[in-house]
Amino acid sequence: MSLAGEFKEFIARGNVVDLAVGVIIGGAFGKIVTSLVDQVIMPPIGWLIGGVDFAELKYTLPTSPLNPNGEPAVIEYGAFINTCIQFLIVAFVIFMMVKVVNRLRREQAAEPEAAPSSTDALLIEIRDELKKRP
Repeated sequence: MSLAGEFKEFIARGNVVDLAVGVIIGGAFGKIVTSLVDQVIMPPIGWLIGGVDFAELKYTLPTSPLNPNGEPAVIEYGAFINTCIQFLIVAFVIFMMVKVVNRLRREQAAEPEAAPSSTDALLIEIRDELKKRP
C-alpha cells in the first residue's frame, strides 16, 4: 500500500475524526473557561480581598547588574493563579462528564434482558424437548 493510501485509511478511521472534533471543541471550551475566570470569577474575588486585579499581580525583579539598561524581569504570579483556576474548572467539568458517561454505561449494563414472549418461550420449550429425544 502506498503512503497516500495508508494516510487516507488512517484519516478515514472514526477515532481520528472523533479526536479532531474533541480537539476543536476543547479549544473552544478553553476560551470559554478563560473568559469565565478572567471576567466573571476573578473580579469578585479581587473585590472581596480589597480591589486586587489578579491579572496585574506581579513581582518585578531588580535590574540585572550585567545589563543595567535592560528591562527588569517580571514574575506574573497573578496570571499563574488565573491559569490554575482555569485548570481546576476544566478538570472538574471533565470529571463530571466522565462521571455521567460511567453512570450511563453502568445503567446500560445493568438492564436485564427482555423476557422472551410467550411464543418464543413455547418455541424454546419445543426445541429443548426435541434435543432430549434420541
